[in-house]
Amino acid sequence: MEKIGFIGLGRMGLPMAANIMKGGYELHVYDVVASQLEAAIAKGGQSCSSVAEVVEKSDILITMLPNSAIVREVVSGGADAILSYAKKGQLVMDMSTVSPETTDFIAGCCADKDIDFIDAPVGRLASHADAGQSLFMVGGTEAGYQRVLPLLKLMGSDIFHCGGQGAGTRTKLVNNFLAISYCQMNAEALSLASGFGLDLDSTLDVLYGTTAVNGQLKIAWPAKVLSDDKAPGFTIDLAHKDLSLVVEAANTQAVSMPMAAAAREAFNLARSRGFGGDDFSAMLDVHCDLNQLDAPRLSKGSKYKPN
Repeated sequence: MEKIGFIGLGRMGLPMAANIMKGGYELHVYDVVASQLEAAIAKGGQSCSSVAEVVEKSDILITMLPNSAIVREVVSGGADAILSYAKKGQLVMDMSTVSPETTDFIAGCCADKDIDFIDAPVGRLASHADAGQSLFMVGGTEAGYQRVLPLLKLMGSDIFHCGGQGAGTRTKLVNNFLAISYCQMNAEALSLASGFGLDLDSTLDVLYGTTAVNGQLKIAWPAKVLSDDKAPGFTIDLAHKDLSLVVEAANTQAVSMPMAAAAREAFNLARSRGFGGDDFSAMLDVHCDLNQLDAPRLSKGSKYKPN
């Protein structure tokens, strides 16, 4: 059984690492945040004091990090980076949501050292990571994919090999554009319903029965903002970051995405009004606040309120 290194033990990374350990793997863990590292150790991880130590003790190196700049720094950023110590035969798998340029750059750096690289960004929310039910969009060689597949199966329930290196990252941006933009449209639609004085349940009856329905409105929102739960599964700040990646990547391909640009600015407005740390379903409250409307909520006896 291969030894695994895991760098980046945040809200998503920590439960993913824990699920790998449940599968019986020896896991060497590292994070710059001491409390997160301690939490991983408590779950059975073997503590490392540096990136170099993780690389020395692991066959497969997994990164789950906040943004493109940090991924570049940790994987290829100089004397303390993974590739300063990695050797032929090891594999690097990045599960972060980053720009395609970052993924392509890291893949090239790995190739220069004869190290296989897999990009496997994550779909779904932190609650899915807790339950081992994440969705993975994987880019890389067939051999690399088969090598990491047992690990992905421990962390997720749906795994898709989207193509060669970089295909996972690019698929993630397509997915997140839709998922995040739905929140913006849903927020405007339900704000309008509130302005009209419509009953929320009756409005949902209609929306759920037509092609207007979407997964955010039907699955996520009843459990989150419509039940007055704005604790972040995925924050407005992160949604804005991902929409920025979408717009910038589209610009490099000369693909016009006016709706993505408009949604990004709406999320930026939410951040400027102090909503950045809330769940991205809280865009409903942002728009109701802007329009001086009561934010709709499901009644206690609503058939749409989760048990």
